[in-house]
Amino acid sequence: MKKKKTTFEQALKELEEIVDNLNNDDLDLEEAISAYEKGMVLKKICEKRLKEAELRIDNIKNEKIEIDE
Repeated sequence: MKKKKTTFEQALKELEEIVDNLNNDDLDLEEAISAYEKGMVLKKICEKRLKEAELRIDNIKNEKIEIDE
């Protein structure tokens, strides 16, 4: 079974929650390190999704669009 691809919005929301938890000092050291590690993975997912979107937009801009008038 193929795993569902994490969307930009999902990754960003989870990353924001991690940042809030780290800023609130609610985590012990081990939990903070694990959260930081997960946050770095989510950051990379966000960067990848943004790059994919940028490439799609570039492709759309570079397409020759013919308009029948």
